[in-house]
Amino acid sequence: MKIVIASSGQPSTNPRMVREADALANSGHDVLVIYAHWTFWATPFDQQMLKAKKWKAIIAGGSPSHSPLTYFISRLCHKLSSFLARNVSMRYFSKLAISRSSKSLICKVKQQQADVYIAHNLGALPAIVIAAKHHHKPCGFDAEDLHRYEVSNDNQDYDVQLKTHIEQKYIPELQYLTTSSPQINAAYQSLFPASSPVCLLNVTDKPGQTSVRNIHPDDPIRLFWCSQTIGLKRGIEDVIGALRLISTHTFELHLMGSQQHGETKTYFTNLMNAAHPIFFHGPVTPELLVAHAARFDIGLALEPGFSINNDLALSNKIFTYIQAGLAVVASNTTAQQAFMASNPEIGHCYEIGGTSTLAAILCSYAENRGLLDKTRKASCRLGQDHLNWETEKLKFLKIIDTLPCP
Repeated sequence: MKIVIASSGQPSTNPRMVREADALANSGHDVLVIYAHWTFWATPFDQQMLKAKKWKAIIAGGSPSHSPLTYFISRLCHKLSSFLARNVSMRYFSKLAISRSSKSLICKVKQQQADVYIAHNLGALPAIVIAAKHHHKPCGFDAEDLHRYEVSNDNQDYDVQLKTHIEQKYIPELQYLTTSSPQINAAYQSLFPASSPVCLLNVTDKPGQTSVRNIHPDDPIRLFWCSQTIGLKRGIEDVIGALRLISTHTFELHLMGSQQHGETKTYFTNLMNAAHPIFFHGPVTPELLVAHAARFDIGLALEPGFSINNDLALSNKIFTYIQAGLAVVASNTTAQQAFMASNPEIGHCYEIGGTSTLAAILCSYAENRGLLDKTRKASCRLGQDHLNWETEKLKFLKIIDTLPCP
């Protein structure tokens, strides 16, 4: 079958989409990914990644380095559409206001005659539904987030209203819907009872290296946090606050991601106040992330639960830590607390903002290196035996294989 996957972001910013494209291509399908520029740091990673893929990819809506005029016009159109959706008619302008690349994605996806259309990111959802209806083919959507509540919980907020309108208009037109956590799955099931969503966890591929690194008794404990962006209100303040309470043990804090602002590094360094060393790492390609994470000891999932979506999401960082063989320390969002309760052997939860509890957890690992080693090995085993894409992708491929294809 020919399968078109559309995304309003870039491949390097969406490893979940890349894994699905790989799974489909490796199963013999002809896969085309149509994506849009999102951030500068991902462009060289995209170029490197796409050379090695079995599937093809084309960009829609231009970029600052590729068709800059098209990119500039798309930004103007998006701003105008957003203004009109907010002030004139949500009904008529929402599909163009949902992302900068909406109009270009709609045109390019509709040009492709395929057997199945799949959207990743809400900004691509109108494009795949419009194309699928035009060609009388099935379509699906991977809801990695509970999109309407990504930014705010206020139903009067413009972002909530826009995303709610898009979901209400297009999700009922889908032939399948996948989600990334049991809690988000339950939320979409409640919102769209006929959709029967399927949860595909944000797990990663099993790495070739399966052993955990040895820690010398005198070595500092290396803490690792990763995301696309290093910034404020992402839980980093919790771990820095905890480390400032610890004077009897030495830790290193390693943060990976692009910096939200030019002052981000200075802000967190000053906040740490030399209590423990802090290191900043730029993003790496998804294929290298697990290997990079394996250099550390404890993975930090510090979600602050600032929105309904953030409270219900299970981010891919947790599953990266598991595949890398790290002990996991997670904040007690609804999704993370449930996950850690089901897998207590891999680490601990702490209450959001509870720096003293977090400090006690970190100290317990520093004082008992044997416990840390046992926890890391349990994490590694869980990733190898159950929580990996090799297992999870079977559910995804079954969905595709059972779609009605006129």
